[in-house]
Amino acid sequence: MDAFWAESRYFTGPLLTEGMIRAAERGLGYRLPEAYLRLLKSQNGGEPRRDCFPTSSATSWAKDHIAVVGIRGIGGEWGIDSPTLGSAAMIEQWGYPNIGVVVGECPSAGHDVVMLDYSVSGHQGEPRVVHVETECETPCVTLLAEDFQSFIEGLVDGGVYAGEV
Repeated sequence: MDAFWAESRYFTGPLLTEGMIRAAERGLGYRLPEAYLRLLKSQNGGEPRRDCFPTSSATSWAKDHIAVVGIRGIGGEWGIDSPTLGSAAMIEQWGYPNIGVVVGECPSAGHDVVMLDYSVSGHQGEPRVVHVETECETPCVTLLAEDFQSFIEGLVDGGVYAGEV
């Protein structure tokens, strides 16, 4: 198992194939970032060891960070392409803005997520990574990183925030 991933198999999908990637991209209507696909090739989703991302502004979760309990893979029950629990279903159910793909789970059970945001790049471009929460009058969108590689490199161990809520 790659050092990025925790030992848990939660949020982990089946062994990733090129066919699954292409089918997910067609179904979602977006080209997925290479950094995201590289990560999924090491393990198709799961819980990251480094589970927090620093923010410059407060969220409903904390004054200076978000927690990430899972990175969604492709295929399977928790895949971004799942008809019942995937990105499109999450956007519809929770009222997230239709700006891209839900790829990260936060501990709020749906009230906030991490998304690939294609609103600036277009469906085939390199998406930004944003935190979206629905505990606002309208969904609150906070920029986390300019690309997925920067997002995963920016994750830190939650112990840094011990004692905070």
